[in-house]
Amino acid sequence: MALRDKRKRQGRAGGPAALLAGLAAAVMLGVAGLGAATTERVVTDPHTGLAISGYDPVAYFADAAARRGRPEIEARFADAAWRFRNLGNRAAFLAHPETYMPAFGGYDPTGIARGVAVAGHPEIWLIVGERLYLFHNEDTRAAFAAEPKRFVTTAERQWREVQRTLVN
Repeated sequence: MALRDKRKRQGRAGGPAALLAGLAAAVMLGVAGLGAATTERVVTDPHTGLAISGYDPVAYFADAAARRGRPEIEARFADAAWRFRNLGNRAAFLAHPETYMPAFGGYDPTGIARGVAVAGHPEIWLIVGERLYLFHNEDTRAAFAAEPKRFVTTAERQWREVQRTLVN
């Protein structure tokens, strides 16, 4: 059984009261608004447990494209379920996850440089210096592309502080 399906079933237990409590907590934490920072160290869908919305992190490098992984080819790493297009990509990721995981856990590096965690979108991406970066929108990708060194340097300085605001 795929990790997502198992998690989906587990998420149904608790019913409406659990849903309302979760929404109330989200509003209190300020994560219910559009563009709000999320609270995971790796950008993960809270409903499915999928990292980077189920996109295959190796495909960005191997195919030079954002491609969805298959539900039957998953692996757990960094408290998230990662999906892959094929077993070779899964093996490559498990052998060297630090190579294939998006930098800053999939958070937009321009947000990290400003000191905030803004989830990147898996279809808005760049590979710079052999690292995958995901961006919140086209504008932040364009800004980063114009000055990648500056953004990476600033984001690396801010990352430790931003991580303190994220859930373990």
